[in-house]
Amino acid sequence: MTIKIEQGWDRKHSHSIARLYDQAFGNKFANAIPCQAKRLAVLESCFLPEYSFIALKNDEPVGIAGFSEVSGSLTAGLDISGLFEHLGILGGIRACLLFSLYERKPRQNEMIMDGIAVQESCRGLGVGSRLLDSITSHARTHGYASVRLDVIDSNARAKKLYARKGFVATKTEHFPYLNWLLGFSGSTTMQLFL
Repeated sequence: MTIKIEQGWDRKHSHSIARLYDQAFGNKFANAIPCQAKRLAVLESCFLPEYSFIALKNDEPVGIAGFSEVSGSLTAGLDISGLFEHLGILGGIRACLLFSLYERKPRQNEMIMDGIAVQESCRGLGVGSRLLDSITSHARTHGYASVRLDVIDSNARAKKLYARKGFVATKTEHFPYLNWLLGFSGSTTMQLFL
């Protein structure tokens, strides 16, 4: 199986990318945008492709890794105007409030990774590892001192991958009182120093 890794994507792949992202993170976003069709429409039109790396198999996306830097991020389009356009005023306000709980700003000389999603049929084949390598290579090329990410407490597999790649845990937070809202009750911040 040949899998290519590329930065960004052609807009013809926007729906596939939104679906892939929603399969991995839909539970996390479901409280902000409960209707899956609306959630997919928002992701499809609001993602900024240039702030990502994707894995392609036979010219079809099978993986994505987003990142955030001072100039922008994959999810930067999930702002007030984008959410109001798709969800109306009340739905947009609700989504803005809930998405603000996930917001992380990069510090000086730091890149943030915004999650990796790999199609179920391609998991365990090194796709996530290659996407992560692309993120760290991009960070090195652009002179960043570190890459930071957050991994939820229930994703031990991802945490092991990041540790194998040299990321170290720098902070762990527990918030069981928000489990009903966020779908997870804690997270660990991990950092790779370049």
